[in-house]
Amino acid sequence: MTAPLPNFDRKPLPTGFLDEVRAVVGDRLGTGEAIRLQHGSSETHFDPVLPDAVAFVRSTEEVAALVRLCVAAEVPIIAFGAGTSLEGNVTPVKGGLTIDLSEMNAILEVNQEDFDCTVQAGVRREQLNEHLRDQGLFFPIDPGANATIGGMASTRASGTNAVRYGTMREAILSLRVVTPDGKVIRTARRARKSAAGYDLTRLMIGAEGTLGIITEITLRLHGIPEAISSAVCSFETLKGAVDTVVQSIQIGVPVARIEILDDAQVRACNAYSKLDYPEKTTLLFEFHGSERYVEEQVETVREIAGYNGGGEFLWSNLPEERNRLWKARHEAYYAAVNQRPGAVGWTTDVCVPISRLAECIVETKEDLATSSVPSTILGHVGDGNFHVIFAIDPKRPEEMIEVEALNDRIVARALAMDGTCTGEHGIGLGKQQFLVDELGDAVEMMRLIKRAIDPKDLFNPGKIFQL
Repeated sequence: MTAPLPNFDRKPLPTGFLDEVRAVVGDRLGTGEAIRLQHGSSETHFDPVLPDAVAFVRSTEEVAALVRLCVAAEVPIIAFGAGTSLEGNVTPVKGGLTIDLSEMNAILEVNQEDFDCTVQAGVRREQLNEHLRDQGLFFPIDPGANATIGGMASTRASGTNAVRYGTMREAILSLRVVTPDGKVIRTARRARKSAAGYDLTRLMIGAEGTLGIITEITLRLHGIPEAISSAVCSFETLKGAVDTVVQSIQIGVPVARIEILDDAQVRACNAYSKLDYPEKTTLLFEFHGSERYVEEQVETVREIAGYNGGGEFLWSNLPEERNRLWKARHEAYYAAVNQRPGAVGWTTDVCVPISRLAECIVETKEDLATSSVPSTILGHVGDGNFHVIFAIDPKRPEEMIEVEALNDRIVARALAMDGTCTGEHGIGLGKQQFLVDELGDAVEMMRLIKRAIDPKDLFNPGKIFQL
């Protein structure tokens, strides 16, 4: 059993509609059940819902043409990237046409002297960094999955490097967007700052495809650091590990990455990724800068960790060692779910001010200890964001009910600490009531914006809030 969806009205496609779509994309229109199932599910705990058809596009002009067809026929439109979302963000709850942007994967321009680039929405983050490496540049946002840049923009992704380099909100300079009236707009120029009118770029970032379809993104880039050093450190207590993070941030150590894995997550990663770390709460660090500056950062954090009960720093300085370490971290979701063969994964995340982080994680760990469902904690604790992964037996529906109650308590705890119900997964289908709990009447303003821009509610309907 997975989580059932609310009932949504679903209308059949108008007669002749698919012929019109085929006239735009030719044989890149998929109507078979397998391709529709692939686009009707993702790494989410919700039941899959199949779109009526999937169109694979290769240009902004094709997207605009399809949007005009869908709006005229009142057919729902769902933009799809890599399918790695976790809150049902791309589930086509009302059917309709899924527009797959994965073949829009061209890197259009790199401005080395300006430290920016422009890419199509289907470019994957690993593909982009491979292209940039020879130019001494890199794109720092790393959500773990090899997601598309367009999908990362739509969900306002962040990840392991956010503590130093920020999130997609900070990384994006400009967007090219197809709006619900079929027009193509550019939200900004390449200048690093602007006071010109409404900030349409930030409006589209995190809108989860409900206000338009992002087809091109202009990104800030960074120079590859002279020195990169990674370390692993185990702690006797969960609080000691979190206190190390908070104190390092508070005294201004510019750590590039600080990830936490609780003892259960380390155990799962050891089994899945063939590691041999002590099965204790563990911090993963990465430091960027000049060799001398990195040495200073390391020594400072080592002292803080020792004061809080941290053990020996295990170094991973060679690129292949660092890649192996972070590959294991990126596989943490699969490691956690695979603790139980055939399990369904449910991942939730919250984010709190770092001064409340230790309290929030410790109380969450105590809450999880009362549960019959295996769970792990991990997260990008340098910015107060952590995740809980549940491995649910789909043959035991009572476990889904139990996890739902646990998730409610995790989010309520974060909101009580003036945190947020989601640090990076987005609202999608799963956290709509929590959005109201968090922002109150501000959600009604979001509805007003949605109604003004997409009056027929065709763009990714049913997501973020109900109209």
